[in-house]
Amino acid sequence: MASQCSSMDSRATARGVGSINSTPVSARIDSYEGVEKKCISDLRRTFCLFVTFDLLFITLLWIIELNVNGGIEEQLKKEILQYDYHNSFFDIFILAVFRFAALILAYAVCRLRHWWAIAITTAITSGFLIAKVIISKLLSQGAFGYLLPITSFILVWLETWLLDFKVLPQEAIVENRYLTIQNISDRAPLLLPGPLSDGQFYSPPESVADSEEDLDDKHDLEKPIV
Repeated sequence: MASQCSSMDSRATARGVGSINSTPVSARIDSYEGVEKKCISDLRRTFCLFVTFDLLFITLLWIIELNVNGGIEEQLKKEILQYDYHNSFFDIFILAVFRFAALILAYAVCRLRHWWAIAITTAITSGFLIAKVIISKLLSQGAFGYLLPITSFILVWLETWLLDFKVLPQEAIVENRYLTIQNISDRAPLLLPGPLSDGQFYSPPESVADSEEDLDDKHDLEKPIV
């Protein structure tokens, strides 16, 4: 009876240890593997949505500017076919299309984990807008001469801040946690101890040493024969 109790206790302990060692680690690995299997992370998806918003917002402002100044068809011919660097807003729209194509290709399609692509687009956009505001005559064309360059400048730097301070650091933290937990799981034993059998804890019945009958026989043998 004692041997059976001890075997049951040992098996319960072994199962408990196995569950403690295996369940949390495997659960964490599964959760991180689920994150890794995603096409892009949540923050990267937010960044791509913001880049799309940048293009759509600049396009909307440009279309409004075309309507205000005399109609879309006439202004399209004037700004595209008769392009003038000093008076046209068409180049600001093309700059937004360039940013959208470069950033989506780098960070959504190729899933780049470096800041060099956003650095190039930000440098080109900032330099072009500053030069256009200084050299061109946009400021003399009303509110849109201020609104389009300033909006483009603000949006491109918000994209840089979002990627450099939110997306890339958070993805690096998640990757480091995944690698750490994976290393811990690799160091753990590959096979957990199986259930222990009752035979391993079998103890033969104890024999009573020096019983009363043996003592009487020994006492009889030790008596002197008369």
